[in-house]
Amino acid sequence: MTTVLIVDDQPLQRFGFRVLLDSISETEVVGEAAHGAEAVRKTAELRPDVVLMDVRMPGMDGIEATRRITAAGGRSRVLVLTTFDLDEYVHAALRAGASGFLLKDARPEELLAGIRAVAAGDAVIAPALTRRLLDEYAQHVPARRSDSEEDPRLDALTEREREILVAIGKGWTNGEIATRFVVSESTVKTHVGRVLAKIGARDRIQAVILAYDLGLAGPGAG
Repeated sequence: MTTVLIVDDQPLQRFGFRVLLDSISETEVVGEAAHGAEAVRKTAELRPDVVLMDVRMPGMDGIEATRRITAAGGRSRVLVLTTFDLDEYVHAALRAGASGFLLKDARPEELLAGIRAVAAGDAVIAPALTRRLLDEYAQHVPARRSDSEEDPRLDALTEREREILVAIGKGWTNGEIATRFVVSESTVKTHVGRVLAKIGARDRIQAVILAYDLGLAGPGAG
């Protein structure tokens, strides 16, 4: 059973999410919040597996709420809901520690799959957003290093693990990575897990950020 806290300032939106999640035996809605401050408080109180987080809300917005929730170091992971015209918020939420992003017009099965993935410790970005977000993100990161191979976070990686990190940075799925390197998806999952552990990344999204920061992925990367 995956427990979920729904955060959205629109009552009708919260109602719709609750109806969907309550209709599935594997999810349980443990609470609702109408703004960021309430989300932070209820996350600490209820300790849900996943916080379904809106971005634009009165008072404390979803970005600041995400930052406070992840900084607390609890078990809850944040799945942010966004729209195409909110790319700038997505970049900020990446830095705040969100574990995933979905569009509000996602199909029910996509939302449920996203919740499952985030609860399992993976990261998820809506397919329609992945390439766009990565391209846009590349324009918002600081000047990237040209000597990324000297970064201590990469020292422990094998050559194949470095290749896996580059692939993650490019937004490739496990299936795409498996095809590229002619290995099974289970092998890819093992490699990804080792890469995340060695670079100290909480999830796949943090690995993407690192790959961009070090110039391993994005426009101009080798």
